[in-house]
Amino acid sequence: MKPLKQVIINFLLEEDGMETVEYAVAGSLIVAGSVLAFSNLGGAIATQIGCLVQFVGGATACAAPATP
Repeated sequence: MKPLKQVIINFLLEEDGMETVEYAVAGSLIVAGSVLAFSNLGGAIATQIGCLVQFVGGATACAAPATP
């Protein structure tokens, strides 16, 4: 059995490219992260637009919705 140091060195020196399955996994992780980011951003934008509507309507403070 090779020592851990040698295994790590071999891994870092390996120059093989990504395989098709690895591209699929990497792509799906990027898509999942993007969907999560845009979902959270969309909720924040909707809250801010709601506050703007309240201010335009004459409210003096924004009543932010309760978070679960």
